[in-house]
Amino acid sequence: MRPQKIVLPIIVFAQFCCTSLWFAGNAIMSDLITQFGLDNAALGHLTASVQFGFIVGTFLFALFTLTDRFSPSKVFFVSALVGATANVFLVLETHTLLSLFMLRFFVGFFLAGIYPVGMKIASDYFKAGLGKSLGFLVGALVLGTAFPHALKGFQHVISWQALVYITSGLAALGGLLMLLLVPNGPYRTTLQRFDGTVFYNVFKVKAFRIAAFGYFGHMWELYAFWTFVPVILGAYAKYHAILNFDVALLSFSVIAIGSIGCIISGYMSQVIRTKTVATLALTLSGICCLVSPFAFVTGNVFVFVGFLMLWGIFVIADSPLFSTLVAQNAPSASKGTALTIVNSMGFAITIVSIQLLNYLQTLMPTNYIFLVLALGPLFGLYFLYEVKKAKTVA
Repeated sequence: MRPQKIVLPIIVFAQFCCTSLWFAGNAIMSDLITQFGLDNAALGHLTASVQFGFIVGTFLFALFTLTDRFSPSKVFFVSALVGATANVFLVLETHTLLSLFMLRFFVGFFLAGIYPVGMKIASDYFKAGLGKSLGFLVGALVLGTAFPHALKGFQHVISWQALVYITSGLAALGGLLMLLLVPNGPYRTTLQRFDGTVFYNVFKVKAFRIAAFGYFGHMWELYAFWTFVPVILGAYAKYHAILNFDVALLSFSVIAIGSIGCIISGYMSQVIRTKTVATLALTLSGICCLVSPFAFVTGNVFVFVGFLMLWGIFVIADSPLFSTLVAQNAPSASKGTALTIVNSMGFAITIVSIQLLNYLQTLMPTNYIFLVLALGPLFGLYFLYEVKKAKTVA
């Protein structure tokens, strides 16, 4: 058995490598639109296709309790390999919007065997300090999500096809590292047979249910914000007539800085109740939603970008804490399935918020569209307040 201190960096790096698949399509969206003659609405549609694939994947992974019946590292490896293969097919020259939609759907489907499974593996290795461990793990997700935008920032030396090859290669590497270097954890328990009742029985646990509802409010905001960061940056540059405004690298910075928020919130949960830290982060991100129209109209680019970077920290800082609450309040033998169920439902919500913003940007100025995201934090905060009425280990 490998020491926990060695296993965590391996899991974190593998998660970073594999989740680079998530926004690989977003980073090259302008190239895909030009190459295949798509309209600007393709951003929302193709992002939603990844989310939809993830929802279907997590639903089926949870329904068949795959990560609680089979080795999570093997599930992670197979998912990474197939997801990388689907991603690399983006470079073919005969795509339509439908074929691109299907490829991104399959990437999302197999991300269901990466993101929640990575959290499951971490929870099999760590009981004490789980919040801190998941802080690093979700931080890796954030960096992986942002990484394609960083590569896009070097488009003068890296073609969009090369970006696809790099992210696919990283995903395959991450899966291989998990397979070879991370065996089953010491706290892993298994379901001996298929149990379809797990899917709904976990929601009978009140503390689990309330933590899940808090997570759903968080998810309403998170991916819609990430998806439209390049849009609002581009709109800001146009509105203020700013030249030499590197939208790709700034998008990377705004998203990637969230990894710091995850790590800080993870450490804070060691000394302050997990629920308290999650409440603070969700409150601050909700305030950012409401302040966003005023930040947009400021002519000071440093103030605007600084605001977005603070929002980038707050919007994700509560994510590892919600995963901690969910994992701690789920039955031990079905922990992986419980995490996957919550991920599935949370990402279903992201499709609604992403498509809503996609629609709203056709009706109103871009600086106002983020106001609707405040509904998520308000919903989540209501249920977080209810946590104290339930028995919980938070």
